[in-house]
Amino acid sequence: MSEQQPNPYTSDPAGQGGQPGVPGQGDYKWGPGEASYGYPQPYPAAPAYQPTIGGAGMATPAYPMAAPTGGAGLSLGDITVAGDQIITPSGTMPLKGAMWNATDFSRTEEKIPPHAIVLAIVFFLFCLLGLLFLLMKQKTTTGYIQVTVTSGGRHHSTMIPAVDAYTYQWVMSQVNHARSMSM
Repeated sequence: MSEQQPNPYTSDPAGQGGQPGVPGQGDYKWGPGEASYGYPQPYPAAPAYQPTIGGAGMATPAYPMAAPTGGAGLSLGDITVAGDQIITPSGTMPLKGAMWNATDFSRTEEKIPPHAIVLAIVFFLFCLLGLLFLLMKQKTTTGYIQVTVTSGGRHHSTMIPAVDAYTYQWVMSQVNHARSMSM
């Protein structure tokens, strides 16, 4: 028979097996230990201190106080970034560690407008320059840009209507700014 090897997965360094229920002895727990990518992240704990303002009998700090930041720092559709939070209709999320995505579901079509066709026919009968009216083009953009944010185990998506061909570039610049704030 072969000699039995110690179990490398026990917390007992001598490999003696340990007693169940005794701390440090055979306390292996099955399952994920900490939250990781793809699993819901725990919410950050509230600060353990309460900031105070100097008054009678309290010294004020020698350094200048920072002005309070108020208002929205960034807004994309119904997603608003204010301070260190992302505010959505489905609730607030922490800004730190947020994942931002944008998808372009818009399209730009270019066509000859009806008034150019009428002018081309009218002026073709009088002179041959009427065909130049067929060079007139009209661009129309339809669709939307989808922006999604995931943070703190929550997910929210919003649609931003595309008003012209440059809406996606504007949305991407806002998303890149939000990504830089999330780091």
